[in-house]
Amino acid sequence: MARRTIVAGNWKLNKTTDETRQLVRELRNKLAGLDSAALVVVCPPMTSLETAVDAASETGIAVGAQNVHWESSGAFTGEVSREMLEAIGVEYVLIGHSERRTLFGETDGDVNLKLLSVLRGALTPIVCLGEVLEQREAGETEAVVRGQVRAALADVAPDHVPRLVVAYEPVWAIGTGKTATSEMANDVHRLIRGTIADMFGGAAADGVSILYGGSVKPENADSLMAESDIDGVLVGGASLEAESFAAIVRAAP
Repeated sequence: MARRTIVAGNWKLNKTTDETRQLVRELRNKLAGLDSAALVVVCPPMTSLETAVDAASETGIAVGAQNVHWESSGAFTGEVSREMLEAIGVEYVLIGHSERRTLFGETDGDVNLKLLSVLRGALTPIVCLGEVLEQREAGETEAVVRGQVRAALADVAPDHVPRLVVAYEPVWAIGTGKTATSEMANDVHRLIRGTIADMFGGAAADGVSILYGGSVKPENADSLMAESDIDGVLVGGASLEAESFAAIVRAAP
């Protein structure tokens, strides 16, 4: 299965339902007539997911959630299950975003449980991973990233690997204005693909889309996505404005 180019926007804690409807409509208009093979995904807050699904209907824009719990139901206040997301038409879900890890204490074990749950249903998981600045400066990037890949994908059935999307997001480059150079990012993407190949074989790894996330902007999107192992981008702040996000989509090969 050939890997796809994906441009995903993580809106984080931004946009009301009315603002979500407006932004999706603006994005739809900006992308109208664009001849691109890139798959566009928007990930609004939980309260705006159903609105986004409705606004994106028949546009080719997919909707993703920012988080999911591994249980189907139960006493988990504030959580949402994959079944709930699927029921309203959500197609993608972020798992293990760095802010979930650093601010809310999610562990590699949590990420694995969420991934295994999602793979039992119809959602496409976007598994996020990456090192913090101290690990990068200590020369630990390779060990940290390999460990995160192995922990996240533990016990994944080989036939589920083609459904995986991975997002490499160096934590030191998120919201800081710092960006890994295209070559630096591609080196880590190659490491991630190699680790997946070690676990599931080269053919399976070649089919996994690996996105880069970390201060992606219209100015650097084309050089990032021109690299051999960067299959798209996970965009933060630049996805909150239709023109900048559309410009990133237009930069996709």
